[in-house]
Amino acid sequence: MNVSIKAALLSSAFALASPALAAGTHPVTGETLADDQTFTYRVLDEHTSVDPQIVEDVSGSEIVRDLFEGLYNQDEKGNLVPGVALSYETNDDKTVYTFALRPEAKWSDGTPVTAGDFVFAWQRLADPATASEYQWYVEIMGLKNGAAVSAGDMPVEELGVKAIDDHTLEVTLEQSLPYFAKTTTHTSTFPAPKWAIEKHGSDWIKPENIVVNGAYKLTEHVANERLVRERNEMYWDNDNTIIDKVVSLVINDENVALTRYKAGELDRTEIPAGQYPSLKETNPDEVTVFPRLCSYYYTINVSDNAPEFLKDVRVRQALSYAINRDIITEKVLQGGQTAAYTFTPAATAGFEVPAVDYSTWSQDERNAKATELMSAAGYDKSNPLDITLIYNTSEAHKKVALAVSQMWKQNLGVNVTLENQEWKTFLNTRGEQNYEVARAGWCGDYNEASTFLDLVQSGSGYNDAKYANEEVDKLLADAKTMDDPQPNYTKVEEMIAADMPIIPIYHYAGNYMIQTDLKNWPVENVEQNWYSKNLYKVAE
Repeated sequence: MNVSIKAALLSSAFALASPALAAGTHPVTGETLADDQTFTYRVLDEHTSVDPQIVEDVSGSEIVRDLFEGLYNQDEKGNLVPGVALSYETNDDKTVYTFALRPEAKWSDGTPVTAGDFVFAWQRLADPATASEYQWYVEIMGLKNGAAVSAGDMPVEELGVKAIDDHTLEVTLEQSLPYFAKTTTHTSTFPAPKWAIEKHGSDWIKPENIVVNGAYKLTEHVANERLVRERNEMYWDNDNTIIDKVVSLVINDENVALTRYKAGELDRTEIPAGQYPSLKETNPDEVTVFPRLCSYYYTINVSDNAPEFLKDVRVRQALSYAINRDIITEKVLQGGQTAAYTFTPAATAGFEVPAVDYSTWSQDERNAKATELMSAAGYDKSNPLDITLIYNTSEAHKKVALAVSQMWKQNLGVNVTLENQEWKTFLNTRGEQNYEVARAGWCGDYNEASTFLDLVQSGSGYNDAKYANEEVDKLLADAKTMDDPQPNYTKVEEMIAADMPIIPIYHYAGNYMIQTDLKNWPVENVEQNWYSKNLYKVAE
């Protein structure tokens, strides 16, 4: 018997939107809409790209979700809702997924969006010539021949994706993957316009060249300063979009951003580290805090070229144990974050956080064990270890790094050199293993534990530690076909805690200042896959 999943239209709440919008009121709530529907927000760094197959950072992905649309989107609670795909069917063992695409979807130049645009994009993602940092995602998705194509051992045409016709996309997997549809909300899976890429090469993403299929078009980009996107009249649901213009401003200093927010220049900005309590008192209607599907951690270089002292597991464990995570979350950040002893956060769907050994100890016990381990490795306050910790430029990252360096110095006598780097430089330094310890953060690409744990798989493109453990690889591979993968995930978390190639520090909370006239921020979506087309501003 075939399994068929038929999805509802993208947003039934907006079904009667056009007449209401014409009258200047929200179609569901009846609120009076503001005349100026411009959403302006702050980002920390310049994004890596707006090319769906190239972008690798959170802020860039937020832009790409406005410019492009994949098979599926997420609603305000993180549930799948139709994007270019109206529905999908699977065979009995969920190894073949067949997507029915909406015939009214168009590119911004008027060209219809077809199944072939997805085939081109996914083959492009897997193609070694593209050099995508997310190339490994075709294996995470379980696409047939994904590993061989990515390795260059098979032509891209052998990847498990094909167009049955213009509006039917067939995907074949290596093995059953019940949560496959969830992976299609990731930006790397979004379609790409072959004709524009072939015509303009790497310049195809410039405002004057780019062709998009999302709710917005790219109209301005000043590197390291601002990016503007405006309504795409060709978007299939343009009539029901309320926000007309979206502006992201690069502001490296979170305190400067807050000042500009208070001056009315921004509709949304992050709450600076440590300022949540005071802002909650002074601006209670604007403070917004909620759980995130994200982990903040330090990655340790354990590659073949790593310093010998980092290859000593005792040193890595000591560095982890000596960090008082409660001080970081409760004293330094003060924004609803929770201490992390596992990589995977509790907000992950279907995941039970295991009680790894050191999480059950008191901080005094952790400090004592850290001192013992460091001494056994040959280091103490009379013979201190020297270490360099790098982080990307941010006041919050700096505050965490200062706190950690003081803990390492006080508890272990470690001399820490702190080094901050601009975002793209930092990514290169970390990705090429030209570091000792580096700040890292990961937000789930989909809501399942493997989105975190696959990063410690030896072949992962974001395994910046270059950690390799055959048993971990096998546990993760086996988990993909298990009805209940929790036992495998528990073992992997225990092995991470034992080997300590990464040091989990805290699990994120979303903490924003949001102006009271901006509505419908998806606080219940732990992945924070937000879409400007779902927001609106009311008259005040």
